[in-house]
Formats: sequence, C-alpha cells, structure tokens
Amino acid sequence: MAKISGGVVKKSKKRAAGKNVHPVVADTAGSGSGDEKFNGADVTEKDVEAKNNHVSAGFLKNKTNVLLFCTRGITSRNRHLMEDLRKLMPHAKKEPKLDSKDRLSVANEVAELRNCDTVVLFEARKRQDLFIWISKSPLGPSIKFNVVNIHTMDELKFPGNNLLYSRAVLSFDPLFDSSEELRLMKELLSQAFSVPEGHRKSKPFYDHMISFFYLDSRVWFRHYQILEKADIKNSEESQLVEIGPRFVMTPIRIFSGSFSGATLWENQQYISPNELRRAAKASQQTSYRKRVHDKAEKQARVSKLVKSDHPLDTMF
Repeated sequence: MAKISGGVVKKSKKRAAGKNVHPVVADTAGSGSGDEKFNGADVTEKDVEAKNNHVSAGFLKNKTNVLLFCTRGITSRNRHLMEDLRKLMPHAKKEPKLDSKDRLSVANEVAELRNCDTVVLFEARKRQDLFIWISKSPLGPSIKFNVVNIHTMDELKFPGNNLLYSRAVLSFDPLFDSSEELRLMKELLSQAFSVPEGHRKSKPFYDHMISFFYLDSRVWFRHYQILEKADIKNSEESQLVEIGPRFVMTPIRIFSGSFSGATLWENQQYISPNELRRAAKASQQTSYRKRVHDKAEKQARVSKLVKSDHPLDTMF
C-alpha cells in the first residue's frame, strides 16, 4: 500500500500478494474509506482522474528542469547577467563552463546526465559578442538569440526588490500571437522561465513579474516588482517597479533540432556583429581617405596662390 507523508510518495516494504497499488491514486485523507482495495484490475480512468484531483499540492505537475550554463570565454558582465537570471529561476541547474572547442550538441548529453529537458546556453564569441540558445533537449526545437544592451542588477540599482526564488508572473506582448514563429518563441521562453508549481527551491509567492516585449523585431526583457495597492499610500491601483536586469535579444534562427537541424525560420533583417564592425571600419577608412584627398587638394590650391616676385622689389 502506498502512503503519503510530507508530499512524498513512499511504498510500504510489505506488499500484499498480487496487489499493485498506484501511487497517484493513494488515499491522502488517511481514513479507511475502502481505497485500500484499489489495484491494477479494479482502477478505471474515472477513478484515476477523481483521485488525481485530491493529490497533495506537493506533487509537481510541471517537472521542467532547466540547465543554465555558458561556454568558455564569457566576459564578466555576461557572467553577472547569467547569475541574475539564475536567481530568477530556482529550477535551473548549474554546470561548469562548456569548452568552446566542443560542438554545442554536447550540451544535450550534459542535459541528459543532469535530467534536464530545457537548455539555456550562453555562447560567447571573441570575448565581446553574446548569444543565447534556448533549446528543448534532446529533440528540439531550439532558437538562437543575439543579446545586446546588457544591464545587470548591480549596474542599474533600481529601487525594486522581490523575494529570492519566488515564482514570477510571465507577461508577453500581444504581438507574440501574431505569427507562428513568434508563438513558438513565446512557448520556448515560457517553458524556460516558468517555475514549476511546488518546486522544492521556490517560494509560494507572486511578488514580481518578468515581461517580454516585441518591438523592432527584437525581444525586450524587463523584470518588475509588483506593489500591491495596500502597500502604497494614497493609491487605489497596484504598481510595477523595475528591478532588473534588462537586455535585448535579437532572434536569429529557429532550428528543428536541439542546437542543430533544419532551419524553420530565419531573421532576414539580422546583421551579425562582425558585419557591423566591418562596416564601421570601412567607414573609418573612407573618412581617412577623404581627409588625405582634401589635404592634397588644399596643398595644390595653396601652391597656385603663391604671389610671384615683382621686378621692382629688387631695384632698391
């Protein structure tokens, strides 16, 4: 017979011969209501559904585990951003840095070893560019973002505050329901940042909100504290106070697999950081050539304006 103590299902050491007790339909009231005779032959779908409605709140309905880690070569600011996100995700697990020489698909093996079905990987390139992968391991899909305009909580110093490891309310812009790729993006973000109900590290409070806005083909991340109207003097409505961090993610591609596979969607407006730096250098070179050309033209004009010697200047 199965017993429930402190939200954890424990099977008794001694079982009756020929009886298989399902832990989901175990009696939570502890009264002799005749539920002990439930076995594999007598349980119907209606009985299981009725019993699941009375299961203790200690059981996790959403058992999502997120693996949050980074590759080697990440900068200090990017590392602080990862730590800020880790404070907002009590269901996230840590892992040492992934060697940049290895393929990113190795993250699927690490996620399998850590019993995680979602991977959030910070990929650093050239010690100045940051890319975030959000993937459902091991079959996918996955999405790749380029992260810019990073501001950590230590830099912002906003007055907002929230309870550590409390569950956050997720808010999405209505534009996320306008197209298929945005709906898929919304689903991946919600599965990565939503804390499972009843998680052992989470607190049963809702005092902060994570917002995702879609503007200029980018995803804007904001984190707010929820102030109830009872905590605000002379106010009849609740208010939001920003806490941080804040950053902007530019979606690049959506892949059918985890860190690989066919391209389901590609952002045609995306320009890589290498192209931007190359264009900046080209503009600097153009301006330098223009300055050299202008200097040569000025010298030519000045040489033509030199006053010639007058013959009367040498008479006296």
